[in-house]
Amino acid sequence: MTHPAALLEADRRHLWHPYASTAEPGPLRCVTEAHGTRLVLDDGTGPVEVVDAMASWWCQVHGYRNPVLDRALHEQVDRFSHVMFGGLTHAGAVGLAERLVAMTPDPLQRVFLADSGSVAMEVALKLARQYQVARAGGRPTRRMRCAALRGAYHGDTWGVMALCDPEGGMHAMYAGAVEQHLFLPRPPGFAADEAQLQSWAEQARALVHAHRDELAAIVVEPVLQGAGGMWPWAPAALRELRALADTYELLLVADEIATGLGRTGRLWACDWAEVVPDVLVLGKAMTGGYCTQAAVVATEQVARTVSQGCGALMHGPTFMANPLACAVSSASLDLLADGWQHQVPALEQGLRSGLAGLQDHRGVTDVRVLGGTAAVELTRPVDLPLATRVAIEHGVWLRPFRNLVYAMPPYVCTAEDLATITGAMRAVVDALTEEAC
Repeated sequence: MTHPAALLEADRRHLWHPYASTAEPGPLRCVTEAHGTRLVLDDGTGPVEVVDAMASWWCQVHGYRNPVLDRALHEQVDRFSHVMFGGLTHAGAVGLAERLVAMTPDPLQRVFLADSGSVAMEVALKLARQYQVARAGGRPTRRMRCAALRGAYHGDTWGVMALCDPEGGMHAMYAGAVEQHLFLPRPPGFAADEAQLQSWAEQARALVHAHRDELAAIVVEPVLQGAGGMWPWAPAALRELRALADTYELLLVADEIATGLGRTGRLWACDWAEVVPDVLVLGKAMTGGYCTQAAVVATEQVARTVSQGCGALMHGPTFMANPLACAVSSASLDLLADGWQHQVPALEQGLRSGLAGLQDHRGVTDVRVLGGTAAVELTRPVDLPLATRVAIEHGVWLRPFRNLVYAMPPYVCTAEDLATITGAMRAVVDALTEEAC
């Protein structure tokens, strides 16, 4: 086995990491083992075991080396690992689609399987536009733009970058190159009062009304914005967006890639508002973090309109409905059906109790917890190398960004894991505050 130090050296020569510079790379550690909620890291000086509070960017909800998911992959690879989905189908894809239709609210029942969350959002964007073209009788239409939210993040591929916050998001450098969509004010916080909601709703209504002839859809991360700031927002605002979509004949697209399958404390974040979108996009937890796969689930009315008006939805990924991904997704959904209802409330309780009182810390402006997500907002940007080092010293893998120290841990975390995670978050906040003084 190659020594971690040699692997790290070779990595520095050849690999390019996400959101990272090759000229001034940040600290890097090699993963040598993973099991349950734990990663074994080595920076070349020896192994250290940590709790993964990131769930590998929010997807490894059942933990590493889960025997159910391992078995599903082994059994499928013994049959066949991949086959094109154009003109062919297979039991894994059909079974997964049936599971997703059963889990999503009526009338969502038509499933398009994509190969990542960003790609699935691209499909949803295409779908919204083709829907408006079909409604116009196949003729050109002005209804090509979308209304998104300030603070939004919907992926890194070209089309959906334009749906991310154009100023505060991570894609601001592409301003002027990507399409220009309409951005509504960020909804008020989860516990907003009636006056806050009314003020926001008046602004949203005015903007949508003014651009009603240009819009194809309203696109949102329901109730919890993720990479845009870990911001839980008022479910009543989602009901308002549903009403606006209905009034102006727009599709409501719910990006539940991060929020779906229990993460917010409801199976779907839309359930907080008792709202059903026209298009629901999911990923991450769907495969339990084992493979890359996502799904776009649309109403039959939307699918029929597009198909009758345009003939086909114009998208076809090479690895669409990959049998390995379908097999592990079905197994992951089985585990979720048996577990998230008690796992996620336990996460929320542990995160809340472990971070209690931290909002009074002099370096903290806010502490937000919803379901299996916790974020500590600081008064200044995070020193990532320092934060990472301190977290590892306290037995946790964290990946803070901007001015947020946050956790989205695996659903299978124990009370001990959660105490370790929140203890490390507190230690990181202390270290960052001391550095600023």
